Amino acid sequence: MLTLNKLVKKSLAVLMIGGLALTLTSCSSKKGPKEYGQPAIYWYNKIANEIANGDLEAADDTYISLESEHKNSPLLATALQILVNAHIDEEEYALANFYIDEYTKKFAVSKSIDYFRYLKIKANFLSFSSQFREQDLIYETQKEINEFMVKFPNSPYMPLVGTINARLAMAKASFDKEIADLYTRIDKPKAAEYYNEKLSKNWVEPTEIKEVNVPWYRALFE
Repeated sequence: MLTLNKLVKKSLAVLMIGGLALTLTSCSSKKGPKEYGQPAIYWYNKIANEIANGDLEAADDTYISLESEHKNSPLLATALQILVNAHIDEEEYALANFYIDEYTKKFAVSKSIDYFRYLKIKANFLSFSSQFREQDLIYETQKEINEFMVKFPNSPYMPLVGTINARLAMAKASFDKEIADLYTRIDKPKAAEYYNEKLSKNWVEPTEIKEVNVPWYRALFE
């Protein structure tokens, strides 16, 4: 015969199990049944619709289904392209670069490879949030640009890459000018001269470099 304590404990256990079952059922009904075994065009259209509706997280999940079920589909390349551009539009540059790298691995000999290499340069350039705190990213992007110029000298995206390259060169020159001015202010002439020389290498005419307007709340930390 059950004691009162055992009866209470048993009732609580039943309630907890019942509550957990209801929670799992509720979550399952919200997500809906797991889809699989669909043709490539189904997954591709679903990705396009999810992007159109602004649900990039769902589009990312759908891409996994497309890629896993149809590894050799020609729709993969186009799906990667629209995902890259969608993530760039949403300023999600790390995810954009992930899909660019995916494209590069899968379609290294594609005629569109220069377009994706350009998109990676563009994504890196747009991701800069502070010219004085992201010098490594500037150097890495310039390395990407140099490789692009060697591998794709006749690419239609060369003028755009050249523009980005010029703006990065000015950013580096601006950084060197800032340091040179700092050393001048604290009476370190040799150090100032070193950075002024670097400045002249990064930009032919230092007087063309305009000072970056940094908001006061960020200037405190630059």
